[in-house]
Amino acid sequence: MKAEYDFSQSRRNPYAQKLRRQVTIRLDNDIIEYFKNQAQITGIPYQKLINLYLSDCVQNNRTLSIGWS
Repeated sequence: MKAEYDFSQSRRNPYAQKLRRQVTIRLDNDIIEYFKNQAQITGIPYQKLINLYLSDCVQNNRTLSIGWS
């Protein structure tokens, strides 16, 4: 191992903005079970499925319609 390294020619990671961030979110049990069942069917981890679903909502600019019945 060198005693010193030269980083003067280095550059920032171009993928740094695309990194994921860990968050804590509280979901109902039935929501988690639904995505876990879908994960078994598709072979995709349930957290990835949730992320894909939320990404689809963002890409399609979906908005919630909340109302009392």
